[in-house]
Amino acid sequence: MPELPLSVWIALAAVLGLLVGSFLNVVILRLPERMAASWRREAREVLEMQADDAPLPPGIVREPSHCPHCKHPLSAADNIPLFGWLLLRGRCRYCKVKISIQYPLVELFSGVLSALVVWKFGPSWVALAGLVLTWVLIAAAGIDFRTQLLPDQLTLPLLWLGMLLSLIPMFAGAPSAIIGAAIGYLSLWSVYWVFKLLTGKEGMGHGDFKLLAALGAWMGPVALLPVILLSSLIGALVGGSLIALRKHEREIPMPFGPFIAAAGWVWFMAGPQLLQGYMHFTGLR
Repeated sequence: MPELPLSVWIALAAVLGLLVGSFLNVVILRLPERMAASWRREAREVLEMQADDAPLPPGIVREPSHCPHCKHPLSAADNIPLFGWLLLRGRCRYCKVKISIQYPLVELFSGVLSALVVWKFGPSWVALAGLVLTWVLIAAAGIDFRTQLLPDQLTLPLLWLGMLLSLIPMFAGAPSAIIGAAIGYLSLWSVYWVFKLLTGKEGMGHGDFKLLAALGAWMGPVALLPVILLSSLIGALVGGSLIALRKHEREIPMPFGPFIAAAGWVWFMAGPQLLQGYMHFTGLR
C-alpha cells in the first residue's frame, strides 16, 4: 500500500479537526453547567439541606445536540461542522433564533490548528499528541472565555499526560517536565498571592496555575518565561483593543487562561524559531 502524501494527511487532519471542534463546542457549553449543578448538590449536602431533585443539565456524550433555545434536536445536516452553520445562515431551522458565532469559530480554529500540527510534525505519534494538546487548549480557552473557569477536568489530565509523555520522552524529559510543572504552578501562584496581599483582590484564578503547570510538563521550564511574556503581550493587545472599542469595561475582569493557552500553543509549534528570530533581531546572536 503506497504511503499517503503529506498534503493528504494535512487535509485529513483538517477534517478531523472540524469534527472534533463540533464536540469541543459541546464541551465548552455543557461542562460548566454540569460542574455548577454538581457544586450546588454538594453544597446542599454539606449544609444538610434537602436534596435537589432537579435533573442535571445535559451530559457531554449521551444527550444528542439540540437548539439551546427551543430544545429541538438537530438533524444530521445541521450538525455538519462549519457548513451546517453556513447552510442555516446562522439561525436555528426551527425557532429561527440566531446561533452563536462561537460554533463555527471553534470548529474553524480546531480544523485549521489541527492541520498546522500535522503540517509541522507529519503523520506521527508526536502529531497525535500535539492534536490532543491543541484540542484541550481550545476547550479550556473557550470555557474560560465564557465563564472565567478553567476546569480541573481539562487542566489536570493535560498535566498528567505531559508527565507520562516525558517518560518516552516525547517533548521534554522527565526531570524537565517535573521541574516545568512545579515552576509553572508556583510562578503564577506566587503572583496571585503577592497581588492579593497588596490589593486584597484576586488577580487570577487557580486554574491559570494548573494550565501553566501543564504546559511546563509538556515543554519544560525553558518554555515558561516565553509563554508568560507572550500571553501577557496577547492579553494586553486584546484587552486594550476591547477597551478602546468599548466592548469591555475596565472594571470587568478578563480571563487570562485563553491567552496562556494561545501563547502555549504558539510556543509549542514555533518556540525555537521564535527564539532564534528574537536573538537575531536583538543582536544577541
